[in-house]
Amino acid sequence: MEENTNAVSFPLIGDAAPAFKAVTTNGDINFPADFTGQWVILFSHPSDFTPVCTTEFMTFASLAEEFKELNCALLGLSVDSLASHIAWLRTIEKLEWKHIKHVKVRFPLIADIRMDVANKYGMIQPNFSTTAAVRAVFVVDPKGIVRTVLYYPGSLGRNFDEIKRILIGLQKADAEACATPADWRPGDDVILPIPGTMDGAEKRAEDPGEDAYCLDWFLCFRKDRRK
Repeated sequence: MEENTNAVSFPLIGDAAPAFKAVTTNGDINFPADFTGQWVILFSHPSDFTPVCTTEFMTFASLAEEFKELNCALLGLSVDSLASHIAWLRTIEKLEWKHIKHVKVRFPLIADIRMDVANKYGMIQPNFSTTAAVRAVFVVDPKGIVRTVLYYPGSLGRNFDEIKRILIGLQKADAEACATPADWRPGDDVILPIPGTMDGAEKRAEDPGEDAYCLDWFLCFRKDRRK
């Protein structure tokens, strides 16, 4: 078997997010220490001044306040220089696309010319490019633990409704010790944990609890408590 010389490593779900210090458009940062107690969406893009990346940054910037209300900081990255980042973000302020007009990118954008951070997070994938990052998304929780990992090809812009849904779903699961079913949206019913014993299964089947119902002993739902 031929050895894979293009192997890429990246943090897995449940791993501590790799720490780093970096220069950004908002000054120096120490990650994840500077973000303790917050959720963070760390994401990379292939290059400044490219079409898909520009629409993504316009969208992220337009949603920044919504993520802030969810106690989530945004943190971007590419292997471009700080000067390139600044010039690009100033250009974005002049643009209008769909409902987004003259938006300012106020969250930090990491300058990672040496690709130190990108390599720690598996953002440089040789079959895509050795000089540009893929579209990666890492959702990191307030304890600095990686909770979700997404990678997109260069031609496909990210789905920001899905990124926000992931964040809300993770927060709900943590707060209410539940899970979310296929195509879950905020306000939908959630899934109760599976009973771990025969007695528990029998009791669950007989009485799933307040505002709960079962399709079978292992598949029980509860109405959203926030309705």
